[in-house]
Amino acid sequence: MDNIFIEKLITKKKDAKDYLFTLAICFAGAIVILASPFLSQLVPFLGSIWLLIAAGVIYGIYRFITSRNIEYEYIVTDGDLDIDMIIAQRKRKRIFSANCKEFDVVAPYKSQSHDSRLANATKQIKAVSSMESKGVYFITLNYNGERTAVFFEPDERILKAFKTFIPRKVESY
Repeated sequence: MDNIFIEKLITKKKDAKDYLFTLAICFAGAIVILASPFLSQLVPFLGSIWLLIAAGVIYGIYRFITSRNIEYEYIVTDGDLDIDMIIAQRKRKRIFSANCKEFDVVAPYKSQSHDSRLANATKQIKAVSSMESKGVYFITLNYNGERTAVFFEPDERILKAFKTFIPRKVESY
């Protein structure tokens, strides 16, 4: 059997919560920047560094806003699925890693019987652009001692790789 290596990158779509977060951070930053000259008059040692404080606040706003730019990378290597969360293209965190033989099922999220299979999952990992996306699949398994459902958006290459190792557990649309 040949070695299998597949990568896929998904960008998370921003929702209302992300835009509200951005607005709140900008508003709070503007208040701090506008208040810093007045605070520097009340506290003498802040007099000359209020511009430095404003620059720090602007940089903090930039970091907070860009931290909402999230991508998910799916890596399939010889039957192992690793899912990494990439935050603002500067920080990578592994959020899921398991062998496909541990999966109970790989099925489309919009399928008829998904409710019964997801009902007993105590933990959910959502590594999708949006739960409303067309190609969302789910995996159920025991992961780290918990009944877990993993939502992801595989392409045909990933599904074909899973079918190589677990043909009876992979469903399609």
